[in-house]
Amino acid sequence: MPKFLQKRWHGYHTVWAFALVLLLVILLSYYNTILGIIALLLAVVGGYTMLKAEMKFRRELVDYIGDLSFRIQRVEGEAISALPIGIVLYSEDKTVEWHNQFVLNMFPHEKLVGQSLNELFPQLSTSMRDAKDGKEPAPERFRLEIAHEDKHYEATVIPEERLIYLDEITELAVLRQRYEEERLALGIIMMDNMDEASQGMDDQQRTALIAKVTSEITDWAREFNVYLRRLSSDRYLMMLNKRSLDALENSRFVILDEVREMTAELKVPLTLSVGLAFGSDDITELGQLAQSSLDMALGRGGDQAAVKAGQRLSFYGGKSNAVEKRTRVRARVISHALRDLMQESDRVIIMGHKLPDMDVIGASIGVLKAAQLYNVEAFIVLEGLNPSIQRLMSEVRKDEALMDRFISPEQAMQLLSEHSLLVVVDTHKASMTMEPRLVERASRVVVMDHHRRGEEFINDAVLIYLEPYASSTCELVTEVLQYIHDRVSLTPLEATAILAGITVDTKHYALHTGSRTFEAAGFLRRHGADTMMIQRVMKEDLTEFIAKAEIVKHARMVYEHIALAVSKSGEKIPQLLIAQVADLLLNMTDVQASFVISERPDGRIGISARSMGKLNVQVIMERLGGGGHLTNAAVQLDTTLEEAEERLLEVLADIEAKEGLFE
Repeated sequence: MPKFLQKRWHGYHTVWAFALVLLLVILLSYYNTILGIIALLLAVVGGYTMLKAEMKFRRELVDYIGDLSFRIQRVEGEAISALPIGIVLYSEDKTVEWHNQFVLNMFPHEKLVGQSLNELFPQLSTSMRDAKDGKEPAPERFRLEIAHEDKHYEATVIPEERLIYLDEITELAVLRQRYEEERLALGIIMMDNMDEASQGMDDQQRTALIAKVTSEITDWAREFNVYLRRLSSDRYLMMLNKRSLDALENSRFVILDEVREMTAELKVPLTLSVGLAFGSDDITELGQLAQSSLDMALGRGGDQAAVKAGQRLSFYGGKSNAVEKRTRVRARVISHALRDLMQESDRVIIMGHKLPDMDVIGASIGVLKAAQLYNVEAFIVLEGLNPSIQRLMSEVRKDEALMDRFISPEQAMQLLSEHSLLVVVDTHKASMTMEPRLVERASRVVVMDHHRRGEEFINDAVLIYLEPYASSTCELVTEVLQYIHDRVSLTPLEATAILAGITVDTKHYALHTGSRTFEAAGFLRRHGADTMMIQRVMKEDLTEFIAKAEIVKHARMVYEHIALAVSKSGEKIPQLLIAQVADLLLNMTDVQASFVISERPDGRIGISARSMGKLNVQVIMERLGGGGHLTNAAVQLDTTLEEAEERLLEVLADIEAKEGLFE
């Protein structure tokens, strides 16, 4: 019995009172013996009565406590069993030792004791295993959400006690899911080549075409529960929720194919570009992201949808080549803007991508010439030589004045000032330039490129000339040269270098060529471009040809029309040679696309992809971390040949399963 019950305050007073009575009895006996004896007897009887009462109190207290403990234990068991939360005790080997009625109701047709937690709660078991393996710090307790049948539960795990609490949160989960599904998404649809598609039509035919396409878009929007508002003759505003956005992504934006096929009888089929944004609670920011996504889709050549959802940027479509713009108005505007920027600068620094090709050298020489026309000091950044430009640079060395304009990245860093102009050619990604620090430090940057726009972009550029329809950056630079000055005179070497860039990127005018490509080539030819020199610098070495033939020998066909070649392990092959093998495979019968995988001299694994246009190899390479064009793309991986091949085949299989590789 607890001491605080035995040592009660009134108990102590009773003892002292009895002691006082005995003392009084002794005093009484001293004066009167008979009365003393009688008082003593009465005191003994009183003391005995008090002792019996105390003993009875203690017995009743013990009985009460025992009965109360039994009731508490019985009620505790019933309460735990009837609690509106689940309780599970498990053993060291992760099997159920005990559970309450709540857990039994979750699995009414199963015997739970002795069953593995992995079978009952797979998600819970995985988290516990990660904590045990050290993948995550082992906390005193942790919570996670698990789903069972159509209900959701929050599990609180206390590993030290081997105890799990389960609290049903189905209503909260449903509300949260509903909130996510009903969040606002904004989008913009644009007919990206209306002028080209309707060229030669009268007003009635053009109006009929717009009405036909509008009807198709409206039916599509109604099907996917999208609110559509027409902003102009070729632009629409989309308002939808996350549920509809998921449905659109699952459908791979079929409206792109439907409109293109519906207008296939036109000389230039009409295509759409879609920009969508989701994830921001600020509607103003959402609108800006939607416009940015549309710009991204247009910058990649149109006929595709770009979806910006938080940090995720996804692309759909892009099955057709960019349509060549027949008007040169943009080229004239860009040339005048570039002229003004050059005249305001103390010097111009021109830089291309790493491992430069002839397009980089030719475009750089063209921009250098534009700056020299206005007596602005200009330099070209070049770091080292590679086989693709070695012969061309040998010709350039013969012109000392031109060769003096080439500087190293370190020299460029020293020459760059606050009033300098940096012109980036043949790439729009800062990480791919020869010296990314130049892009960071330059106060004014101009981007001139013909590649389809990727997720990474130099957004703070003061002037952007990005035209995916162009065959090469040299073509864009040639057009700029025609408008930037009244009297443009190129030396034969300068004209030849620029024409060489066009020749290489078009594979001798077989790919990516339009009427403006030949017009640019004609302009350069009139200024003395030497086609025989181009043939000399593009001649092939016999050893390289044999090496390419060795790779081609190991090529195999996948998905009927895709040629896949993987070089032998340990063989280090330059990136240029890998690309040339991909081009070579594309010339084979029934080959619509080619992929070549090989180890590069720097130890990385290079993949070059080529296509005849029916397969968008840019999308495939972007999934692996690279990029490029619809028909020309590449990626570099830090992995093994076997892993690179496996990853490529996984991407091909995923695209084939979801939307098909070929149209």
